[in-house]
Amino acid sequence: QVQLVESGGGLVQPGGSLRLSCAASGFTFNSYHMSWYRQAPGKERELVASITNTGGSTNYAVSMQGRFTISRDNAKNTAYLQMNSLRPEDTAVYYCKAVRSFSTYWGQGTQVTVSL
Repeated sequence: QVQLVESGGGLVQPGGSLRLSCAASGFTFNSYHMSWYRQAPGKERELVASITNTGGSTNYAVSMQGRFTISRDNAKNTAYLQMNSLRPEDTAVYYCKAVRSFSTYWGQGTQVTVSL
């Protein structure tokens, strides 16, 4: 069956870094555009970054530009989100999403907490 499994979240101090992974299975990964979203308590889910199926194009939310990097390895069916210079306001559950035409899959999320 289709699975998107995020990992790599945790507790990090402000200014620190984390690398999230999203392992995909059960569908043709290299046909799907991938995105990372996040949702903080009491807030709506928001787009963090996206990458096309080939990895040839990326897009970032303004507040993440220059700090976050999205990438993918189609040979490993995995998408990544490198997060640097983390701030307390980056605290959220981070989700990956796979999209192709009218087909959308979500992962279960991984918690990222930025705090002293």
